[in-house]
Amino acid sequence: MTQSVYHNTNSSHSGIPANTATDEASAKTADMPRPAKRVGILGGGTAGATIAIRLAALGLETYVFEKKQSLIDGPPMCHLHAGGNLYREIPDEDCVALLKQCIDILRLYPYTIDVRPTVFAVPTRDEGLPEDLLPRLEILTDAYRELIAQDPNNKVLGEPEDYYQLYNHEQLLALAEREQVAIPRTVDEWMIPVAKYLDLNKVKFPLIVVQEYGWNIFRLAASAQLALAEYEHAHVFTDTTVTQVMPVDCKNCTNADHHVTKWRIDYQSASSSTEAVQEDAIEVDYLINACGFRTGIIDDMVGVAVTRMVEFKSSYITHWGEAGGQIPEIIVYGNRGTPEGMAQLTPYPDGYFQIHGMSHAITLFDDGLVASNTDSAQPKLPQQYVHYIEDGWDKAPLQARSQQAIEYVAQFVPTFHSARTVGNALYGGQQIPGEDDTLRVADVSLYAAIRYARAENVKASSTLIAADQIVNELAELGLVTTDTPANRHRYAHKWPYLTHNDSLTIDSVARELAEQRGFPVAMAGVNHGIREAILSSL
Repeated sequence: MTQSVYHNTNSSHSGIPANTATDEASAKTADMPRPAKRVGILGGGTAGATIAIRLAALGLETYVFEKKQSLIDGPPMCHLHAGGNLYREIPDEDCVALLKQCIDILRLYPYTIDVRPTVFAVPTRDEGLPEDLLPRLEILTDAYRELIAQDPNNKVLGEPEDYYQLYNHEQLLALAEREQVAIPRTVDEWMIPVAKYLDLNKVKFPLIVVQEYGWNIFRLAASAQLALAEYEHAHVFTDTTVTQVMPVDCKNCTNADHHVTKWRIDYQSASSSTEAVQEDAIEVDYLINACGFRTGIIDDMVGVAVTRMVEFKSSYITHWGEAGGQIPEIIVYGNRGTPEGMAQLTPYPDGYFQIHGMSHAITLFDDGLVASNTDSAQPKLPQQYVHYIEDGWDKAPLQARSQQAIEYVAQFVPTFHSARTVGNALYGGQQIPGEDDTLRVADVSLYAAIRYARAENVKASSTLIAADQIVNELAELGLVTTDTPANRHRYAHKWPYLTHNDSLTIDSVARELAEQRGFPVAMAGVNHGIREAILSSL
């Protein structure tokens, strides 16, 4: 059987996409001794790419197979849900878990963060009260303070006492009289445009301002690409479709209690020079399923029965030229899936905004949530949404939903009526393990007997935790040694790419990605990056 190590691999040092390693790099790597163990990762989204960074750093030969042209091109994201404040329905312990995960992932990908606060408002039509969230915020503040005590470098969300602040009606009326600042430096300055543009007659007080930062998907993709380029053991196959996975070395394969020690991955890659499809295969000692909403396809191949859901969701890109400068993210609470679902306005540079409206007229879809059944672990999305994911949105429905999103936000920000659609969206299928569509904290499922893991990341911030769990499993199986400097470096966040790249490098690659994917290039930037003092400490 052919085992082509460098066919259509992506060295990821620069340029988008880079699907073939240079002859020089191939020759250099061929002369070096190789670790015996190989891991195959199916899917190059946030989970697959992050797990690959973690494993390649430990010296495992790590193979990532991604169907799209570049890494991390999946469901919409907008900010790090640092404490789960977005979700009133989830328990406080899950919120603390989200806080820990977000700090951890921020330290791996610091150049992806836009440092600005998030404003939470409860509308007058909502049954809830702003005060209902205060006990959770106190719990999170204490948890953040404890994390800083454990490691001072965890102080990436500002001072604990500034984690959240409250603004009453009188304070906002006073701020509305002040002149807007183009580049805010204080929380009061961030709140001036909120006081000016938010319809204060439609919200309850106080408003809550939390240090939940923006998270940029283009910069995340760029960071992952550059990080993987640091490791000779990382092999990234883009424009590649996995056609089959099969056990190679299997004991008692006809028995439900069988054991697998090797897997074969069959795949097809598009040649960048001839556009011809090339077929190949490789054997690995451990298989990781990080296929996102297509995870069930691999589960069916492997023979694992799983209950799960998949939800198609979309957010919309607009341009608002009357913002008057930078503004924070604004979230107006609402009951998910109702006509009065949450409204979310996420800022990008140069007046671009991403909109979520958690109703079925905007972000959610009447038939967009589907479940697996006894015949297959893969939920079947309606073909229309698969078409959107694979080929892009049809123009008419995209335009209609984008305009509806503008009108929805304008209920609370009246001058946002002047915003204009851009003709693109961030969208995709999100997997949800089990049968609870409110689940927001999940990471990975492990099947030691067959050397198989499935990443189940509802939120991208949990991917590094999932990688750790896989590393522990690999150690128990004797496939990797964890008592090494490289493993200790993970917990100190000594990632090589952070030493060799800066925000300008990330920015350059991120801009190429945004342009390649049909988005305004400005969306690859951030208004406020992590300060140099914090980066130095990280």
